[in-house]
Amino acid sequence: MYDLSGYKIKDEPVILGIESSCDDTACAVIKGRCVLSDEVMSSAALMEKYGGVVPEIASRAHTDAVDLVTKKALEKAGLSVRCVDAVAATYGAGLLGSLLVGLSFGKALAYALRVPFLAVNHIRGHIASAYLEDPRLMPPFVTLLASGGHTAILHTVDEERFEVLAETSDDAVGEAFDKCARVLGLPYPGGPNIQRLAKEGSATITFPSAEVRDKSALRFSYSGLKTSVMNYCQRAEQRGTAVDRADVAASFTKAAIDPLVKRTVEFALALGVETVTCGGGVAANEYLRAEMSRACSEHGLKLILPALARCTDNAAMIASEGYNMYIRGMFSGMSKNAAARIPLW
Repeated sequence: MYDLSGYKIKDEPVILGIESSCDDTACAVIKGRCVLSDEVMSSAALMEKYGGVVPEIASRAHTDAVDLVTKKALEKAGLSVRCVDAVAATYGAGLLGSLLVGLSFGKALAYALRVPFLAVNHIRGHIASAYLEDPRLMPPFVTLLASGGHTAILHTVDEERFEVLAETSDDAVGEAFDKCARVLGLPYPGGPNIQRLAKEGSATITFPSAEVRDKSALRFSYSGLKTSVMNYCQRAEQRGTAVDRADVAASFTKAAIDPLVKRTVEFALALGVETVTCGGGVAANEYLRAEMSRACSEHGLKLILPALARCTDNAAMIASEGYNMYIRGMFSGMSKNAAARIPLW
């Protein structure tokens, strides 16, 4: 570990964040809670040819892009790299090869600049995106985390402590969207394509709710919902009946999202929390955003929704969580390694 003894924590540090957990290579620069730049180089078009993310190809794409996207972010922010006070990078969860690229680059940059390095939990980054939308946000608040890898309702007690109120027992909601898209013959990425198709249909098909009760605990299950959609389409094919794909998409979306919205609001009310936030790729879904806005307004709750660009994987959220760590002096060592799976908190 390089020597940081005597380092003085700044009130409004310039933090450079790097995100490379999947197929997007991203770099952002923030000052305090203000986003100065947020650049992304996506390999989604390349992955579309394979019907999804190929880990080896993704890691090679990150290797080609990470230096370039960092230079673009600094240029957009109008800053020299010497103005950076700390470097934050995702260490998990995600694709191991992809994570290693961004993590190694971030550690090397911090070492070269002799500034603190901050290894960030990707999921905490999604939660921290809310601070960028409203810098005045203070815990406690309730967060709906809905992504391709996680589905959970969390109680943010303070910047360090989270309580898991409910989570999925199998598939994540984002993964279910991708699988449903494949059943309907839609290209990758599944979520946006399901959304576009659902706009043309009506939620007239009754699919099982994603909510289940596991003993006394509330959980969500998306494997059953995914299977129900698959069976519905297969039975129709066997009967020689045409499937209205738009109605399937709309009905699936309602069954997948309604329980998340309902229970998030109920938890906030039960805990006496006045603010609800959302994070993760599925937080970009128009139906979820509309229903959550309606439900929070109906019950007098303040809702903070991240901008669409901050729902999917991005570096600004990593820098934001890095800021939370920085102001408390929670610096990471150079030995910090990437991890494909890490605890939610």
